[in-house]
Amino acid sequence: MKNLSAVLWSHIRTVQDFPKPGICFYDLTPLFMSNIGPLADALIESIPEEQLAEVESFVAVEARGFVLASLLAQRLNKGLLLVRKAGKLPPPVVGVGYSLEYGVDRLEIAANIQPQKVIIVDDVLATGGTLKAVKQLMDKCQHQVLGASIFLDLPTLHQDLGFKVWTVLEENSKPLHAAVA
Repeated sequence: MKNLSAVLWSHIRTVQDFPKPGICFYDLTPLFMSNIGPLADALIESIPEEQLAEVESFVAVEARGFVLASLLAQRLNKGLLLVRKAGKLPPPVVGVGYSLEYGVDRLEIAANIQPQKVIIVDDVLATGGTLKAVKQLMDKCQHQVLGASIFLDLPTLHQDLGFKVWTVLEENSKPLHAAVA
């Protein structure tokens, strides 16, 4: 995974002070443009096989989580549940409000989905606010959360979330020479 890690990092652009001063944004767009196969492989390899066998659907968190969860659902022939920002889904919906590192927001999911065994999928784990809100939303809908699959973890910004989190990359594993290819 070490060589794959360097390849993945080499296609991630770091944008300082975006979307506001003090925030470091990791732009995955270059990675999506040229390395979808290795990206999907890395996500699958990061999740324990027993969890992959048990999961019924992947929960995609808007917006970049949609890309990652879609890859997993397609590759593994599993379902895909969409967690959207408020007002993006037709009613009826179930929602939760939450705080993030630079504001407040609300997440929603369709209310008429039968409870399933799910893995939450998102791009970056920073403070954990979004992931905790999605977990709360899944609990509210009686889905059984097996864990969360995160592409990039920023471990210095959060504490234990109280459920399993599997990651592909950690911010502190970024090679010093990594740059957008």
